[in-house]
Amino acid sequence: MDYSSTISLIENGRGCFSLDPVIGCREGMAINGGCYGACYAASYANRYGYDFSNNTLRYFEDDVHRIGIVNKINTINMPFVRMGTSGDPSSDWAHTIETIKAISFCNKSIVLITKHWHILTEDQIEALSSFGVCVNTSISALDSDKLIERRLSQYKRLKFYCKSVLRIVSCSFNLDNKEGYRLSKIQSELFKNENVIDTVFRVSGNNEYVKSGIINTSESVFMSKKSLVSRHNDNTHLGYCNDCPEMCGAHGCDRDKQGRLF
Repeated sequence: MDYSSTISLIENGRGCFSLDPVIGCREGMAINGGCYGACYAASYANRYGYDFSNNTLRYFEDDVHRIGIVNKINTINMPFVRMGTSGDPSSDWAHTIETIKAISFCNKSIVLITKHWHILTEDQIEALSSFGVCVNTSISALDSDKLIERRLSQYKRLKFYCKSVLRIVSCSFNLDNKEGYRLSKIQSELFKNENVIDTVFRVSGNNEYVKSGIINTSESVFMSKKSLVSRHNDNTHLGYCNDCPEMCGAHGCDRDKQGRLF
Protein backbone atom coordinates (compact mmCIF):
# COMPACT_ATOMS: atom_id res chain seq x y z
CA MET A 1 0.00 0.00 0.00
CA ASP A 2 1.31 3.45 -0.93
CA TYR A 3 1.19 6.53 1.27
CA SER A 4 -1.11 9.47 0.64
CA SER A 5 0.47 12.46 -1.11
CA THR A 6 -1.38 14.84 1.23
CA ILE A 7 0.87 16.25 3.94
CA SER A 8 -0.30 16.15 7.54
CA LEU A 9 0.87 17.19 10.99
CA ILE A 10 1.34 14.05 13.10
CA GLU A 11 1.93 13.68 16.83
CA ASN A 12 3.84 10.49 17.59
CA GLY A 13 3.69 8.40 20.74
CA ARG A 14 6.45 10.42 22.39
CA GLY A 15 4.58 13.69 21.93
CA CYS A 16 6.73 15.02 19.08
CA PHE A 17 4.97 16.76 16.18
CA SER A 18 6.17 16.01 12.67
CA LEU A 19 5.41 17.39 9.23
CA ASP A 20 7.19 15.11 6.77
CA PRO A 21 7.68 16.47 3.20
CA VAL A 22 8.80 12.96 2.23
CA ILE A 23 7.44 9.74 3.69
CA GLY A 24 9.13 6.41 3.12
CA CYS A 25 12.87 5.88 2.71
CA ARG A 26 14.07 4.13 -0.41
CA GLU A 27 17.70 4.96 0.37
CA GLY A 28 17.71 3.59 3.91
CA MET A 29 15.72 0.48 3.03
CA ALA A 30 18.32 -0.39 0.37
CA ILE A 31 20.77 -1.05 3.24
CA ASN A 32 19.85 -4.30 5.00
CA GLY A 33 16.15 -3.51 4.86
CA GLY A 34 16.52 -0.37 6.97
CA CYS A 35 19.27 1.40 8.89
CA TYR A 36 21.10 -0.96 11.26
CA GLY A 37 18.33 -3.52 10.71
CA ALA A 38 16.26 -1.64 13.27
CA CYS A 39 14.34 1.18 11.58
CA TYR A 40 11.31 1.84 13.77
CA ALA A 41 9.56 3.82 11.01
CA ALA A 42 9.94 0.89 8.61
CA SER A 43 8.62 -1.52 11.24
CA TYR A 44 5.61 0.70 11.84
CA ALA A 45 4.95 0.96 8.10
CA ASN A 46 5.20 -2.79 7.66
CA ARG A 47 2.75 -3.36 10.51
CA TYR A 48 0.10 -1.33 8.70
CA GLY A 49 0.88 -2.55 5.20
CA TYR A 50 2.67 0.51 3.77
CA ASP A 51 5.58 0.26 1.36
CA PHE A 52 8.37 2.10 3.19
CA SER A 53 10.83 1.44 0.37
CA ASN A 54 8.91 3.87 -1.85
CA ASN A 55 9.44 7.62 -1.33
CA THR A 56 6.22 9.63 -1.48
CA LEU A 57 6.35 13.42 -1.71
CA ARG A 58 3.62 15.09 0.33
CA TYR A 59 1.88 18.34 -0.56
CA PHE A 60 -0.59 20.85 0.83
CA GLU A 61 -3.96 20.50 -0.87
CA ASP A 62 -4.43 24.27 -1.08
CA ASP A 63 -3.87 27.46 0.91
CA VAL A 64 -6.68 26.64 3.31
CA HIS A 65 -5.01 23.34 4.14
CA ARG A 66 -1.59 24.99 4.51
CA ILE A 67 -2.87 27.78 6.78
CA GLY A 68 -4.78 25.24 8.85
CA ILE A 69 -1.59 23.27 9.47
CA VAL A 70 0.37 26.43 10.32
CA ASN A 71 -2.35 27.34 12.85
CA LYS A 72 -2.10 23.86 14.37
CA ILE A 73 1.68 24.16 14.60
CA ASN A 74 1.29 27.48 16.39
CA THR A 75 -0.79 25.83 19.13
CA ILE A 76 1.27 22.70 19.82
CA ASN A 77 2.81 22.34 23.25
CA MET A 78 6.35 21.97 21.93
CA PRO A 79 8.94 24.58 20.87
CA PHE A 80 9.54 22.99 17.46
CA VAL A 81 8.04 21.00 14.63
CA ARG A 82 10.11 18.22 13.10
CA MET A 83 10.70 17.03 9.53
CA GLY A 84 12.33 13.65 9.07
CA THR A 85 10.43 11.25 11.32
CA SER A 86 9.00 8.84 8.73
CA GLY A 87 11.16 9.78 5.78
CA ASP A 88 14.36 11.69 5.08
CA PRO A 89 14.15 15.34 3.93
CA SER A 90 17.27 14.79 1.84
CA SER A 91 15.38 12.44 -0.47
CA ASP A 92 14.15 15.60 -2.20
CA TRP A 93 15.78 18.76 -0.85
CA ALA A 94 13.99 21.03 -3.32
CA HIS A 95 10.59 19.79 -2.17
CA THR A 96 11.62 19.96 1.49
CA ILE A 97 12.68 23.59 1.10
CA GLU A 98 9.38 24.45 -0.57
CA THR A 99 7.54 22.86 2.36
CA ILE A 100 9.62 24.84 4.86
CA LYS A 101 8.89 28.01 2.92
CA ALA A 102 5.17 27.26 3.10
CA ILE A 103 5.22 27.18 6.93
CA SER A 104 8.16 29.51 7.55
CA PHE A 105 6.18 32.07 9.53
CA CYS A 106 4.87 29.64 12.11
CA ASN A 107 5.90 30.45 15.67
CA LYS A 108 8.00 27.30 16.21
CA SER A 109 11.51 26.24 15.32
CA ILE A 110 11.81 23.87 12.36
CA VAL A 111 14.04 20.85 12.99
CA LEU A 112 15.24 18.65 10.13
CA ILE A 113 16.51 15.14 10.83
CA THR A 114 18.53 13.76 7.94
CA LYS A 115 21.16 11.23 6.99
CA HIS A 116 22.16 13.29 3.93
CA TRP A 117 21.45 10.56 1.39
CA HIS A 118 21.56 13.41 -1.12
CA ILE A 119 23.80 16.45 -0.67
CA LEU A 120 22.51 20.01 -0.52
CA THR A 121 23.63 22.35 -3.27
CA GLU A 122 25.08 25.73 -2.31
CA ASP A 123 21.86 27.45 -3.40
CA GLN A 124 19.79 25.07 -1.29
CA ILE A 125 21.95 25.72 1.76
CA GLU A 126 21.50 29.45 1.27
CA ALA A 127 17.74 28.89 1.11
CA LEU A 128 17.79 26.84 4.32
CA SER A 129 19.84 29.48 6.09
CA SER A 130 17.23 32.12 5.24
CA PHE A 131 14.61 30.08 7.11
CA GLY A 132 16.78 29.49 10.15
CA VAL A 133 16.29 25.76 10.53
CA CYS A 134 18.04 23.45 12.97
CA VAL A 135 19.53 20.47 11.13
CA ASN A 136 20.10 17.20 13.00
CA THR A 137 22.59 15.05 11.10
CA SER A 138 21.86 11.45 12.09
CA ILE A 139 24.97 9.30 12.37
CA SER A 140 26.26 6.18 14.11
CA ALA A 141 29.43 4.17 14.49
CA LEU A 142 27.34 1.43 12.84
CA ASP A 143 27.43 3.40 9.58
CA SER A 144 29.99 2.56 6.91
CA ASP A 145 33.19 4.64 6.84
CA LYS A 146 31.99 6.32 3.64
CA LEU A 147 28.65 7.34 5.17
CA ILE A 148 30.31 8.59 8.35
CA GLU A 149 32.66 10.75 6.30
CA ARG A 150 29.76 12.14 4.25
CA ARG A 151 27.59 12.92 7.27
CA LEU A 152 30.36 14.52 9.28
CA SER A 153 31.31 16.72 6.34
CA GLN A 154 27.72 17.91 5.93
CA TYR A 155 27.29 18.50 9.66
CA LYS A 156 30.43 20.66 9.63
CA ARG A 157 29.48 22.39 6.38
CA LEU A 158 26.07 23.43 7.77
CA LYS A 159 27.60 25.05 10.87
CA PHE A 160 28.32 28.16 8.81
CA TYR A 161 24.68 28.57 7.78
CA CYS A 162 22.36 27.36 10.55
CA LYS A 163 22.28 25.49 13.83
CA SER A 164 23.90 22.15 13.05
CA VAL A 165 23.55 19.23 15.47
CA LEU A 166 25.18 15.81 15.35
CA ARG A 167 22.51 13.26 16.31
CA ILE A 168 24.38 10.10 17.32
CA VAL A 169 22.58 6.77 17.40
CA SER A 170 24.84 5.32 20.07
CA CYS A 171 25.35 1.84 21.47
CA SER A 172 26.88 0.09 24.43
CA PHE A 173 29.56 -1.79 22.53
CA ASN A 174 30.99 -5.05 23.82
CA LEU A 175 34.67 -4.28 24.29
CA ASP A 176 35.52 -7.98 24.50
CA ASN A 177 34.29 -8.37 20.93
CA LYS A 178 36.83 -7.36 18.27
CA GLU A 179 34.28 -5.54 16.12
CA GLY A 180 32.57 -4.05 19.17
CA TYR A 181 35.89 -2.65 20.34
CA ARG A 182 36.61 -1.15 16.90
CA LEU A 183 33.19 0.49 16.72
CA SER A 184 33.50 1.86 20.25
CA LYS A 185 36.62 3.77 19.14
CA ILE A 186 34.72 5.29 16.22
CA GLN A 187 31.85 6.23 18.53
CA SER A 188 34.21 7.93 20.98
CA GLU A 189 35.50 10.12 18.15
CA LEU A 190 31.96 11.05 17.13
CA PHE A 191 31.19 12.24 20.66
CA LYS A 192 34.16 14.63 20.55
CA ASN A 193 32.17 16.91 18.22
CA GLU A 194 30.19 19.87 19.53
CA ASN A 195 26.40 20.18 19.60
CA VAL A 196 25.91 16.44 20.03
CA ILE A 197 22.66 14.64 20.83
CA ASP A 198 22.79 11.08 22.16
CA THR A 199 20.04 8.76 20.88
CA VAL A 200 19.58 5.32 22.41
CA PHE A 201 19.60 2.38 20.00
CA ARG A 202 16.32 0.47 20.33
CA VAL A 203 16.67 -3.00 18.94
CA SER A 204 15.19 -6.51 18.82
CA GLY A 205 16.89 -9.64 20.10
CA ASN A 206 17.10 -10.89 16.50
CA ASN A 207 19.22 -7.98 15.32
CA GLU A 208 22.59 -9.00 13.84
CA TYR A 209 24.52 -6.75 16.21
CA VAL A 210 22.86 -8.40 19.21
CA LYS A 211 23.23 -11.98 17.96
CA SER A 212 26.90 -11.48 17.10
CA GLY A 213 27.68 -10.00 20.51
CA ILE A 214 28.90 -6.69 19.08
CA ILE A 215 26.61 -4.63 21.32
CA ASN A 216 25.41 -5.03 24.88
CA THR A 217 21.68 -4.71 25.53
CA SER A 218 19.42 -4.34 28.52
CA GLU A 219 15.71 -4.15 29.15
CA SER A 220 14.60 -0.62 29.93
CA VAL A 221 11.32 1.21 30.27
CA PHE A 222 10.64 3.21 27.13
CA MET A 223 7.41 5.25 27.13
CA SER A 224 5.97 3.15 29.98
CA LYS A 225 6.76 -0.13 28.18
CA LYS A 226 9.66 -2.54 28.41
CA SER A 227 12.04 -2.27 25.49
CA LEU A 228 15.39 -3.77 24.56
CA VAL A 229 18.00 -1.04 24.20
CA SER A 230 21.73 -0.64 23.78
CA ARG A 231 22.54 2.32 25.98
CA HIS A 232 25.89 4.12 25.78
CA ASN A 233 24.97 6.57 28.52
CA ASP A 234 22.65 5.59 31.37
CA ASN A 235 21.42 9.19 31.58
CA THR A 236 20.26 9.40 27.97
CA HIS A 237 16.59 10.34 27.84
CA LEU A 238 14.15 7.47 27.21
CA GLY A 239 10.90 9.19 28.03
CA TYR A 240 8.48 11.53 26.32
CA CYS A 241 9.62 14.46 24.20
CA ASN A 242 8.03 17.20 26.31
CA ASP A 243 10.43 16.55 29.20
CA CYS A 244 13.51 15.81 27.09
CA PRO A 245 16.32 18.27 27.95
CA GLU A 246 17.68 18.29 24.38
CA MET A 247 14.55 19.14 22.34
CA CYS A 248 16.30 18.01 19.12
CA GLY A 249 18.70 20.94 19.49
CA ALA A 250 15.97 23.57 19.11
CA HIS A 251 16.94 25.35 22.33
CA GLY A 252 18.45 28.78 21.92
CA CYS A 253 16.88 29.53 18.56
CA ASP A 254 16.18 33.23 18.00
CA ARG A 255 14.50 35.19 15.24
CA ASP A 256 16.31 36.94 12.44
CA LYS A 257 15.44 40.40 11.12
CA GLN A 258 12.65 38.95 8.98
CA GLY A 259 11.05 37.32 12.00
CA ARG A 260 12.11 33.80 11.07
CA LEU A 261 13.41 31.36 13.64
CA PHE A 262 17.03 30.29 13.57
